[in-house]
This record gives sequence, structure tokens and C-alpha cells, in this order.
Amino acid sequence: MALDARIRELGNRHQTLERLIEDEMSRPVSDDIRLKELKRQKLRLKEEIENLRMRVH
Repeated sequence: MALDARIRELGNRHQTLERLIEDEMSRPVSDDIRLKELKRQKLRLKEEIENLRMRVH
């Protein structure tokens, strides 16, 4: 199933972004612009995953 594989791939990327966000937030002086961009990418992935899951079911 190609959609299942794509959902897993996006899920892995989503988890990677979550770790990057946590790392950035743990810095004494976090880069707000980078943090905002990472969060935006994470949200975009979440939306794409949800759209693909709707197509599977």
C-alpha cells in the first residue's frame, strides 16, 4: 500500500521535526525564526498525514 508507506514516511519526518523543535526550545537563547519555521513545517506534515488517512478510510 503506497499510501500507508507515505503516511509512515511523513510520520517519521513529523517526529524528527518534533525533536528539532524540542532541541531548539531547550537552548538558552532559541532562534525564534527557526522555531516558527519548524513548527510551520510540522503543522503542514500533520495536515498532509490527516488528509492521507482520510483517503485510506
